[in-house]
Amino acid sequence: MPWIVYAWAGLALLLIAAETFAPGAFLLWLGFAAGVMFLVTLLFPGMPLLGQAVLFAALSFFFVAVCRRWFRGGGRASDQPALNRRAAALIGRVVPLERAIEQGRGRVQIADAYWDVAGADLPGGAMVRIVAVDGMTLVVEPA
Repeated sequence: MPWIVYAWAGLALLLIAAETFAPGAFLLWLGFAAGVMFLVTLLFPGMPLLGQAVLFAALSFFFVAVCRRWFRGGGRASDQPALNRRAAALIGRVVPLERAIEQGRGRVQIADAYWDVAGADLPGGAMVRIVAVDGMTLVVEPA
């Protein structure tokens, strides 16, 4: 058996093992391509080295495309899409103004956090509805 057959087998095992140290399912697919190359060189031992390299590159692109298409495509829809976006999770809440909105700026307190708000001028204590988020500023309207 030619040395290149063992080289492809070793490369396949090395790439698949390396995936455990650098997770992300990228090296895994290259390892699968090297595994296929092991089988190809086992069945066709006279294949030139340049042809093997080209076929390995093509198989690598194919396996990565398969990964992107079927394994990373959809994902599950969350029942709480604003879970890690704290400000976006506040949209729709009605809260009292902690500090009056003057010249378009004011402040509200929600739980233990103070938030800057933007909206029409209103007196302190007025109830406002959070309608949008602009960076770390909540956009409000009278409730």
